[in-house]
Amino acid sequence: MTYSSRKKNRAPAILLAVVGIMAGVASALGAEQAGGRGDVDDARIVASPEVEPGSWLTYGQTYKEQRFSRLTQITPDNINDLGLAWTRTIGDYNMRMQGTPLVVDGVMYVTNGWSVVYALDAANGDEIWRYDPEVDRSYARLACCGPAHNRGVAVYEGKVYVGTFDGRLLAIDASTGEEVWDVDTWIPAGLGRFNITGAPRAAAGKVYIGQGSGESGHRRGYVTAYDAETGAVEWRFFLVPGDPSQPFEHPEMELAAQTWGGEWWKYGGGGTAWNSLVYDEEFNSLYIGVGNGAPWPREIRSPGGGDDLFLSTIVSVDVDSGRMNWYYQTTPGDNWDFSSAMDMALGEIELGGELRKVLLQAPKNGFFYVIDREDGELLRAHAYTEGITWATHVDMETGRPVENPDVVYEVNPQWILPANSGAHNWEPQSWDNDQGLMYFYYHDIANFYSLDETFVETGVYEIRERGLSLGWGEGEYRRRLIEQAEPRPESRAFVGAFDPITGQYKWRQPLQEIYNGGVLATRSGLLFQGEGTGEFVVRETERGEAIWRFLAPGTFRSTSVMSYQIGDTQYVASMMNGDRAIDLGGAVVVFKLGGEATLPVAEIVQSQVPEQPDDEYGAEDVSLGDDLYHAQCASCHGGIGIPSEVAIVAPDLRLMTRDTHAEFESIVLEGSRAEQGMPDFADALTAEQLESVRAFVVTQARLLRQWQSDRQAAN
Repeated sequence: MTYSSRKKNRAPAILLAVVGIMAGVASALGAEQAGGRGDVDDARIVASPEVEPGSWLTYGQTYKEQRFSRLTQITPDNINDLGLAWTRTIGDYNMRMQGTPLVVDGVMYVTNGWSVVYALDAANGDEIWRYDPEVDRSYARLACCGPAHNRGVAVYEGKVYVGTFDGRLLAIDASTGEEVWDVDTWIPAGLGRFNITGAPRAAAGKVYIGQGSGESGHRRGYVTAYDAETGAVEWRFFLVPGDPSQPFEHPEMELAAQTWGGEWWKYGGGGTAWNSLVYDEEFNSLYIGVGNGAPWPREIRSPGGGDDLFLSTIVSVDVDSGRMNWYYQTTPGDNWDFSSAMDMALGEIELGGELRKVLLQAPKNGFFYVIDREDGELLRAHAYTEGITWATHVDMETGRPVENPDVVYEVNPQWILPANSGAHNWEPQSWDNDQGLMYFYYHDIANFYSLDETFVETGVYEIRERGLSLGWGEGEYRRRLIEQAEPRPESRAFVGAFDPITGQYKWRQPLQEIYNGGVLATRSGLLFQGEGTGEFVVRETERGEAIWRFLAPGTFRSTSVMSYQIGDTQYVASMMNGDRAIDLGGAVVVFKLGGEATLPVAEIVQSQVPEQPDDEYGAEDVSLGDDLYHAQCASCHGGIGIPSEVAIVAPDLRLMTRDTHAEFESIVLEGSRAEQGMPDFADALTAEQLESVRAFVVTQARLLRQWQSDRQAAN
């Protein structure tokens, strides 16, 4: 379950922290005097909580990624004076605005969904420069959860680094916005091409990045460290073993291969590091949050196997050598898409009279983990939600979750909690180290798990290169299983203040929507969160009661929150998703005391279904089109008649006009709208199959059009 190559020695780590703070003071003062942009180094980041709490220098605020603001100007007493300071549209509705803005020396560095980087004046939003990496938008076909999302940049030693949606890593001059270097992070040993949606991290003279697209085609996860100055590869750590008939890239892969079964390498295996990478300056380590297996069912992916390392695992790697220090696997033999790529925070907790340096994470599987970050020892593992059916508890002797023997979907397809979207996903958490409380939101959502029909009948499962290869069945087969099952459990969501030592909440408040944004707590006793309702909400951290709300025309689903200070003014910033119904673009929204800016609130009008083509279709064509649509199109355009667990940003195809129908083959098979983010599917669909998809879409559009007509007549 765990592995460690380290011996405890805390004195050097403490000394390093002290030296870092002293060096950071000099670094920060030097940057201010020089007036340079992006003048950030390790020492400055380490010292920033004490020296410049008004900056936000890295993705998680500092290397510890606690996302807890020490700023105190905005308080419960003056919260009613909070208002919109400024806003700037940087994207369109066809994007998920998931980035965390960084603020360095008065400049905000932020990205939109297509990886375009903006440098803005953090006091008013004026543009200083922008850099467009001209992403190949056809890579949208590889995305698990819709096109166009990016979680932000790293700023380091005068450069801004961004991972692009089409799999590149770029360095940009922080002062001019000019490209310094551009490297393709794909290598053949990683099998198929992929997206990058996570923010890179920069430390110890290197830039670190993983990748996404775990279930799209054949994927094998890895993390690469690049020289921050030149872009040269320093080391690469694979997270899933490859073909055992070939030499292993490093010893850890030989270890991992012993835990896999069947011919896993023919599937790829998954294990991509699509989000969380955390640098620990005290141990010179990089903690990698590893994603789920692909396909999801282990019976398909790794028959006869064991834990399938390093899926759904936290791996500690030495940043100089690229060799593993230790690992802890949260979900051995992952069978449910219970990724461990969620945000991780580093802190200190007193246990048994000893101060332990810990890593804290609430991954998808519903258990909150406290792990010693020096050697990987599991210290605590409490359920953070009552909504867990796949396992009963974590055995603290073995460190392993105890799977529920009554919840085996390979034998009995069924609704299981949590869903593949997790009890808690990537939405940022906030750790108050002084209080020992983690603030975060979670949701109880069930997912229906089953095995692919062809695999059940023949023992064969074929990975597709376009669309998702989940291994859980599709179309009429899956719908029939759902109809025969017990009703889906009710969904709900909460935000709370969680004590990871006791496993209890200080408080917990229900949320109106199931999908919401991340949180930010402050020393002044406030908790900021964007909710799926479109409200930006402030709660007091003592009891969690909402004390201020701002209604926006867009939404804050899956967004993050940060705070910074310019001069004597504290600001709070978030990203707002656009709304295709009112042609509203994604934007940065920033608040301050006394803010008087406004956002236009347009009337949302339900789109009317246009008159459809007169073509007639047979039931067999419509049924085939249903299967093909949900296999190839639904991850972006949304499930039709099937509950969807992702935010849909691409157009609803039921709203296509006759003119669009006439261009359908050109759009889908020839890529005539590739520049708008609609890739060609020529290698995934034949012309005959595409016509079946259109048959399904037209049939569904007619049903929706009739429903709208009946509703209007009734009113």
